[in-house]
Amino acid sequence: MQARFISIGKLGQSRRILALLWLAMAAWPFISPNDYVLSLGIYFLINLILVASLNLIMGWTGQVSLAHAGFYGLGAYVSGVLSVRLGISPWWGTAAAALVVGAAAYLIGLATLRLRGPYLSMGTLGFSGILSVLFVELVPLTGGPNGLSGITPYALFGIDLDTPARFFWLAWGVTAVVMWLLLNLYLSAQGRALRAIEGSEIGANTLGVHTLAYKVVAFTLSAALAGLAGALYAHFNLFASPETFGFGTSVLLVVMVALGGSGLYWGPFFGAVIFTAVPELLRKFQDVELLVFGMCMIAVLLFFPGGIASLIGHRSPPKPRTAPADHSAPPPSQSAQEHGDGAAGSR
Repeated sequence: MQARFISIGKLGQSRRILALLWLAMAAWPFISPNDYVLSLGIYFLINLILVASLNLIMGWTGQVSLAHAGFYGLGAYVSGVLSVRLGISPWWGTAAAALVVGAAAYLIGLATLRLRGPYLSMGTLGFSGILSVLFVELVPLTGGPNGLSGITPYALFGIDLDTPARFFWLAWGVTAVVMWLLLNLYLSAQGRALRAIEGSEIGANTLGVHTLAYKVVAFTLSAALAGLAGALYAHFNLFASPETFGFGTSVLLVVMVALGGSGLYWGPFFGAVIFTAVPELLRKFQDVELLVFGMCMIAVLLFFPGGIASLIGHRSPPKPRTAPADHSAPPPSQSAQEHGDGAAGSR
């Protein structure tokens, strides 16, 4: 069986790799030729939080949620509406977005996470559909189909983070904290309990894991992180549109988790790269985008079903060597039979 977990002994190594990776990413503003390329780095960091948060519930516990784009949009609209309509600071709006989305997910999770298989996906899909309708119909709050404009940017020490060069360091720092905390959770006792649910929910129950409670907590934390990503998106883009948070986005996020490596800590890094880069490369061929993602998904399922991250640092354990068979000795059954015949003859 292919190894899926980082061993406890590699925790320090994983932390060093993450630290080195983040130091390397700090060079992005200095090597980016223009603001457009720099903005792609910011969107990658936001998408990394988004994909990693879905991996928390889908990869770690095996619960497929189709409401993640809805949680992403709810976070963006909560923080954006508080900023535009009530004049509340974006910092407080971001905190409120994570709390509101987490509370909504907790209530939804209490009901839907009792379901299994396709019924769970259908339940979360229904909630996502409700959010999509609200984003469009609550025109006085959300701006309706035209979107919510005029969102206030973050400000730090009196300086507005309204340019990619300024906003990058906020996204860089927030994403670093999120991924650091997820790494520690991944290797904690609670993280192992979550992954045990993905392996076998019945088996986890027999080991004393309160599976429903763990799934609800994971679902809540996953949605809260999606709400955080939505708030970051809204205050960087300074605009929120219902089209960004539709059903298609939820499906693509599920695909990104599978492509990167479902249940693997490093999987979301690869999923976020694909989720950020491919739409930009195919911007001129919008109708081909879903086709390309579909072909990539088929290729992953056929050639490396563990995802891209499973190809790095994971090797199948060597097969144990067996002693060469001694053909001169009779088979055990034959030897036993001869022994039995001899004993019978001596009686």
